Amino acid sequence: MPTIIPPIKSQGIKTKLVPWINDIILRSGIDIARANWIEPFFGTGVVGINSPLKGNFVVGDTNPHIINFYNRILKGEITPTNMRTYLEHEAKKLSAADEKGYAYYREIKDRFNSLHSPFDFIFLSRAGFNGMMRFNRKGEWNVPFCKKPNRFSPAYITKICNQVYAVQRIILEKKWEFINQGFTETIKRARKGDLIYCDPPYFGRYVDYYNGWTERDEQDLFEALSNTEANFILSTWHHNEFRSNEMLTRYWGRFNVLTKEHFYHGGAHIENRHSMIEALVFNFELTDVSLSRTKRVIQYDLFSNKPQEKPVSTTVY
Repeated sequence: MPTIIPPIKSQGIKTKLVPWINDIILRSGIDIARANWIEPFFGTGVVGINSPLKGNFVVGDTNPHIINFYNRILKGEITPTNMRTYLEHEAKKLSAADEKGYAYYREIKDRFNSLHSPFDFIFLSRAGFNGMMRFNRKGEWNVPFCKKPNRFSPAYITKICNQVYAVQRIILEKKWEFINQGFTETIKRARKGDLIYCDPPYFGRYVDYYNGWTERDEQDLFEALSNTEANFILSTWHHNEFRSNEMLTRYWGRFNVLTKEHFYHGGAHIENRHSMIEALVFNFELTDVSLSRTKRVIQYDLFSNKPQEKPVSTTVY
């Protein structure tokens, strides 16, 4: 299946790892037609949106802006049409602003920190430096401008609107619930036969999670997943060229672990732009079925309503 790219942009997005995660799901023995998807750290939404499960989707995040954005899509208040109107209007102001666009970026940032518009949220996630999403202790957007006043070209606006359209289709096809809450409350919603997917901040790495991540958080997550009757998959890191993830040894090594090399382009720190060995931790056994798939990125054409697919590479797991 093609990978659908969400309109929210952030460092650490799992787009290229979606086929690997889905392969694990399809080899898990889980009842794809009935199992519910429980996701406590929704983030950009790329993994959940591309999940093969057919049951109900219960997703949470402590970042209220992410949850608000997807709830507004669910309610029909954000559409490809009104997103295009918004971005075209803001693109003109950005390109004509002082300080090579920075003056207007600050204006949007101040407006968002006051009014919390989901449209401004998309603007900032797309115009911020190096695709970062970072908030200060007051919960205010805290990422500098990317220094590209003409970033929102007609083609780029169309790309974002196509992504809104693709996500809208997926959300309307299934039953979704978006909740602004902590991870333990979301995990409690899982029942036997369901699948919990967790992509928490990576402990020991530089992270920009909405309200931080500590060793105590890691321990609480371990306890919650250890006590659940549901199946779970946890995304984390195994090691990079600098150091290893001590949490794997302390907590997660007692479960099944698979690894895969991945390169991160985002992040403000140079050490976060190197290759990393990713790990998937899970509490079930895999079947012997090995899937071979071509990874594709999907973009929907708003006028023909047909997907435009672009092959990227073929990976055998």
